[in-house]
Amino acid sequence: MRAQRLGVYLGLGKFSTQRRREAEGANTMRMLFRASILTFLILTITVSIHAQQIPVILSTDVGNEIDDQWAVVYLLLSPRFNVLGVMSAHAPTITAPAGQTSHRILVDVVENRLGMRKHPPLIEGGNGPLTDSKTPITSPAVRFLIEQSRRFSKQHRLNVLTIGAATDVASAILTDPSIVDRIQVIQMGFTDEQGGEEFNIANDVHAVQAILDSNVPLVIGPGNVCRASLSLTFDQARKMLSNHGSIGGWLWEEYQAWYFRVVKPLRVNDFSKAWVIWDNITLAYLLGLTTQHTKPRHRLRDNMTFEPIKTEKVVTWITDVDEQKLWSDFLSLVDRYQRRNKIRKQHYGRLTFGMP
Repeated sequence: MRAQRLGVYLGLGKFSTQRRREAEGANTMRMLFRASILTFLILTITVSIHAQQIPVILSTDVGNEIDDQWAVVYLLLSPRFNVLGVMSAHAPTITAPAGQTSHRILVDVVENRLGMRKHPPLIEGGNGPLTDSKTPITSPAVRFLIEQSRRFSKQHRLNVLTIGAATDVASAILTDPSIVDRIQVIQMGFTDEQGGEEFNIANDVHAVQAILDSNVPLVIGPGNVCRASLSLTFDQARKMLSNHGSIGGWLWEEYQAWYFRVVKPLRVNDFSKAWVIWDNITLAYLLGLTTQHTKPRHRLRDNMTFEPIKTEKVVTWITDVDEQKLWSDFLSLVDRYQRRNKIRKQHYGRLTFGMP
């Protein structure tokens, strides 16, 4: 009887152990299933967020003056943008070879001033303007832009911001004309909608002629709109920047240096004049903080005036910027980045413009 009871007991024990193992296996499968669902949801959300981001490549003559630095900071700190790369551009005010020097300054801004060790590719652009509107130059930036554009289409275009000479962008169009079906160009340039001499345009007139002659969608933020919306007096810049950590302190230091060198009259205690943070007009457009309209797309003469021609092609001209929302967003991004990343305040003893 005891042996029988013992056998029953042992049999029940085996059955119980088997059930426990089956239950444990079921629990493991449920946990794995939940983990896979969670991983799928995370990946889906990540892909969705990435898909909602605005794809951008920036071409900048950083080192020429102070406004490009603001645009680089804004672009790299904003989660709204999927920055595929930043390309340097030449300018006559940058030490030759200008594209190479601008690239060195760009690296300094991103890695030292922003303290970024992980960042989008920083690509060296050409060192001088086109010789005519039909012949491209070659540069790492031209090759990079063409290659990056290949994943885009007419329905999903890559946004190319041009806040310096348009040499590399025009060369990409001349080298691979099909790129006009994959990109949109947003350019800071011209005095107003009638054209007129302006620094970025003057630094490569042939490049802008090539862009206008192509079929690439083109948005222009002209100088008169920048002056009306993006000008900052000395006092406004101080109030805006001085209490916003190391990055704000750096931008304020550079604003002061530029202001006393270029803006303020000598030997006159007059701080009423403003300086314009020109290049952020291109970012404002992508962020939906501008108004704009379209006008016929005319041919550009060598003297930077427009020659009216019969055409169905248009240019989108930015007409106004919501600067309050723009600067509020910019400063909130600077603050958030510095809360998450310890940016040590450094005294570099050098500026990021006018560098040898």
